[in-house]
Amino acid sequence: MTQCLVYMTAASEDEALRLGRTLVEERLAACVNILGPIRSIFRWEGTLQEETEIAFLAKTDEARVDALTERVTALHSYECPCVVALPIQAGAPDFLAWISCQTALS
Repeated sequence: MTQCLVYMTAASEDEALRLGRTLVEERLAACVNILGPIRSIFRWEGTLQEETEIAFLAKTDEARVDALTERVTALHSYECPCVVALPIQAGAPDFLAWISCQTALS
């Protein structure tokens, strides 16, 4: 199995914490790291925006990415939340196995 890092942003630290806890509690992620405030510049509905957001990362198994994305989208305050999965190319074998174990479907 392939493990992934899923990069996400939230409007506030409280939202990132709430989403992160839900993902781990529901075994959609083995671990979530709240990275902290970032400054985002983007175009939304034809207007240039600049906002402070909270970046956070989830470690999950590739088989759980779709469910994780659906759950974040359902719970998120944004109409179009940032949820981007990147495959992990290599890493400590025991850690990668732990990610898969923690996110395994029961």
